[in-house]
Amino acid sequence: MARPVTLFTGQWADLPLEVLAEKAASFGYDGLELACWGDHFDVQRALAEPDYCAHQRDILERHGLGLWSISNHLVGQAVCDLIDARHETILPAHVWGDGDPEAVRARAASEMMDTARAAAKLGVSVVNGFTGSSIWHLLYSFPPVPDQAIADGFEDFARRWNPILDVFDEVGVRFALEVHPTEIAFDISSAQRALDALDGRDAFGFNYDPSHLGYQGVDYVAFIRAFAKRIYHVHMKDVWWSSGATRSGVFGGHLPFGHPDRHWDFRSLGRGTIDFEEIIRALNDIEYDGPLSVEWEDSGMDREHGAEEACGFVKAVDFKPAKVAFDAAFSE
Repeated sequence: MARPVTLFTGQWADLPLEVLAEKAASFGYDGLELACWGDHFDVQRALAEPDYCAHQRDILERHGLGLWSISNHLVGQAVCDLIDARHETILPAHVWGDGDPEAVRARAASEMMDTARAAAKLGVSVVNGFTGSSIWHLLYSFPPVPDQAIADGFEDFARRWNPILDVFDEVGVRFALEVHPTEIAFDISSAQRALDALDGRDAFGFNYDPSHLGYQGVDYVAFIRAFAKRIYHVHMKDVWWSSGATRSGVFGGHLPFGHPDRHWDFRSLGRGTIDFEEIIRALNDIEYDGPLSVEWEDSGMDREHGAEEACGFVKAVDFKPAKVAFDAAFSE
């Protein structure tokens, strides 16, 4: 095994951290990636209560688990999004407030600044998450979308995120965007444009997750090499997509996950279409040595069975890079 294998707790936030830590340890995980919801990690408590961070770490340490990152996807989503009633279901009450869209975006930005401060206090150097996007609804260009409308969206992203990233810089923490539909970056082209909008500042990089790229037709291995210095964290998640025609397409046909008519669906690791062998080789090529964090999603499988199976899969597929060429002995 070359890297620690962790479990992202976002899909397990219904369980107390103490319960989940015990389960994760029994499944074989080396650590957890704490979500900033449920009782797993509370940003405001971390800043207000002197012993809170030590308490959360103690829960993990009692079960032999490490901690390399935290994630605040839900609040990050609201920084750039066009706010509507859906966001109330994912945001903390103090961020949603009165629901006024611009006020929600401002409070979300403030919470992300606090997330950087809380991460530093916790002793981790990466916060994973989403950015939201003011232009996602313009994805399909009809009625025709002027180039300036897209440019304005990236400018809006930079205007809202640069002050947040200033705080990340101040406390020595980096933000890793999970490139994902509905975010400002959802493929290689838009990821590069997001970096350009921020003038390539080091505080901003990516939480690499192949499952959001493969079914779109994006070269998910090329993504690693294109952004070799910007892969700040890695999610291991699988996805299946059909090799033939289906009743719905890449956009999903307004069908729920698990519907048999979908063109693609998330699957437990090793049971989808993603080629993890090539991912590990590419990660070795760029010398990524951070955790491989399982984000477990499979609507057709018991999650405890799946999480344990996924841990074993990642540990089996991961390997250390070569230190010398295999044929070096013949060169003398």
